[in-house]
Amino acid sequence: MIPVRTFAALFLLAGVMQGAPTSVDFNARIRALSLSDLKQRLVTIDHELGQLASLSLRSGVGSMGYRSQVHTSPTEPEWIQLDLGNEVPIDQIVLVPTLWRNTTTGFQADGFPREFRIVAGTRSDAVGKVVASFGPSARLLPRVAPLVVSCPGTVASWIRVETTVMSPRAWDGKYIFQLAEILVFNGEEDVALRRPVQIPSPDATHGLGWDSKYMVDGFIPYLMDAANGDQSLAFVSGVGIGGHPDLTLDLGESLPLDRIHYHPTELSDTVPQSISDGFGVPQHFVLEGANHPDFSDALRLVDYQVESTYDIGPIIMRRFPASSCRYVRLTAVVPFMNALQQTKGSQFGAAEIELFSKGRNVAHGKKFETDFTITQNARSLSSLTDGRNLYGRILPIRDWLNQLARRHDLEVERPFIRMDLDYRYARQKANINILGWLAVLLTAGIISIILIERMRRMRQIARIQERLAADLHDELGANLHTIGLLSDLAADTGNSPEQIAMLYQRIRSETERSGIAVRHCSDMLSAKGLYTDLLTDMTRASNRIMAKFEHEISIEGEEYLKALLPRTRADLFLFYKECLVNISRHSGANKYRTKLRAKPDRILLEIWDNGRGLESLEKGRAPSSLMRRAKLLGAAVAVKIPPEGGTCITLNLKTRKLGFHK
Repeated sequence: MIPVRTFAALFLLAGVMQGAPTSVDFNARIRALSLSDLKQRLVTIDHELGQLASLSLRSGVGSMGYRSQVHTSPTEPEWIQLDLGNEVPIDQIVLVPTLWRNTTTGFQADGFPREFRIVAGTRSDAVGKVVASFGPSARLLPRVAPLVVSCPGTVASWIRVETTVMSPRAWDGKYIFQLAEILVFNGEEDVALRRPVQIPSPDATHGLGWDSKYMVDGFIPYLMDAANGDQSLAFVSGVGIGGHPDLTLDLGESLPLDRIHYHPTELSDTVPQSISDGFGVPQHFVLEGANHPDFSDALRLVDYQVESTYDIGPIIMRRFPASSCRYVRLTAVVPFMNALQQTKGSQFGAAEIELFSKGRNVAHGKKFETDFTITQNARSLSSLTDGRNLYGRILPIRDWLNQLARRHDLEVERPFIRMDLDYRYARQKANINILGWLAVLLTAGIISIILIERMRRMRQIARIQERLAADLHDELGANLHTIGLLSDLAADTGNSPEQIAMLYQRIRSETERSGIAVRHCSDMLSAKGLYTDLLTDMTRASNRIMAKFEHEISIEGEEYLKALLPRTRADLFLFYKECLVNISRHSGANKYRTKLRAKPDRILLEIWDNGRGLESLEKGRAPSSLMRRAKLLGAAVAVKIPPEGGTCITLNLKTRKLGFHK
């Protein structure tokens, strides 16, 4: 099922294609269609174009149509008025433009009005009513095809075309109103054919194919070239067929005839033509109708005479009062004389002869009889009524002109659709390219995130391993060293039972503390109660590890220490504890002092002992265990030998960096 919006847009487009005036822009209508609808519309247009008659232009010499006075302003009023005789119902008006050969763009309409209106009235209505109006948004030009205007339900005895804005003619740019033909249809009948025409003033360029009467002579600048039907060669008699040759047709029954269409022999498609216009057309012929085969009751229907070359065209159309006839006879009163052959003489030729009764060609399929001998088998007499010409099927005049107008409208619409499709395809391609680059960037981003996350995890694992090793070394090593010292003291035989019990109690306490440290070595902060009071913990560690040493400890800025994160306090305490273990094990000192100064932006920890110093180590480099803990803290550690001897280890921690305070 077609979506409502799509159906509405297609309906609007169909309205434009019927030639009705519209102010809606093509682009707005096309933009209302989806991409799939546009593609389907393009397919539909191409298919329909293949079913329409081609716009083939005639050549040679012929009548041009009507040309108005020349004006210097495009808004000067010009008009033409057709007298249709009695009041007749009309449903369509066709305006055929005069064509000009443009050396750059090919054939184009010349002098066709840009803006105009069509008024229809009756004898009792001198003002009339506007049946169609074309403004600047109607997009009538450029064009070669006829303009079809529908006006169903209109009854008129006259038609007037009034210009509002004229267009400049091609060769000098002056403004003029020109028309090759105007046709007014009542069903299939052109009621304007050879009717009187009124104009504002006599033709300024009367003659040379320009005359108001040529605007209703039925000759238009196109050849009937239908999209289907087999070709048919025109009938051409031999030369020397007599002074008054005739053709007779039996319709089989009496029918009211009212019109004849005589299709002359199609000329050569070569450039230039090998023969002139009107080849084989009698210079004067009479069409008679009768109900008796001997034409004893003959009634003259048409009397056609070629007074000038402008009286011959692609289709010679004549209307006459409806007359009931069964037999029809066409007599060449003055036959065509062939002067091109070596044997000169009279000759007859035609592609088709159509006889109409109530809009229907009743001669189709019937066969003419002649009073002269047919000598060319290739030019069969049956081709006069086979309904085909050199290009294919012969169409009703109204259908033919409607197909040409429809072709024009579709060919105007098609580039807009093609352009919009190309634009949408280009935009899709650009979007796909953008999406492709976004996909590449996204893939690269995902890979980068995976690699960065992997590296971060590996660094995190390395930091965890490093911290785990440091925590085990600093915490358990100090505790085990303390347990060892307490065990040595307990082994001293001079201790009293109370002292031994106290030492065992301390050993037991250190053992339990070590157990807690082991359980929480992966995260020392999870051990509740550890390092909550840095001053107390440092004092207690000094008493346990350095029990036999003389020591001093001073701490300043305790309030800043309490503001540190638990992890920072734990690392600071473990650094201090590792220093005490190193002094106890390796320095041979009996005296040390500790200074801890906390400030808003930094913490300074200084530990001095009077031991042997670090002469065996590179000057200024702390032991690896201390360097590792300082790295975890993000602090700087330095080792120096003071003047009084021994070793002084200094830790400098900047606490303004992110992540040290609560």
